[in-house]
Amino acid sequence: MGKHFLRRGCIINTMKEKFIGEDIKPVEDTFNTALMAIGTPGCPSEFIWRKEKIIVTKVLRTWRATGDCRHGSGEQYARKQWFEIQTTAFGIMKIYFDRGSPGRTKEIGWRLFSIHDA
Repeated sequence: MGKHFLRRGCIINTMKEKFIGEDIKPVEDTFNTALMAIGTPGCPSEFIWRKEKIIVTKVLRTWRATGDCRHGSGEQYARKQWFEIQTTAFGIMKIYFDRGSPGRTKEIGWRLFSIHDA
């Protein structure tokens, strides 16, 4: 694991993050259905990446990336739902669900953003 230290009341993680940027395929029936019931993508507990099954042992944190409404209403829409996860084989990873944008359905889906080097 990387080193952690306290700076001005914040925990700083010194692990290096390696960008991946590849599609992943969640294993069916492994989603957090409680989140899905309120309209938020539920983190899969298993997914396939490079033909290997990755098992999620813990969701460390989650957040949303929002964007403006494209019709000028001033509303904000969730574009991506992010998850920082602990896995059995690769340690800490960041994955996200991209909701895409109107007219760009190619973007919709799950992606592996990065892996933290130990």
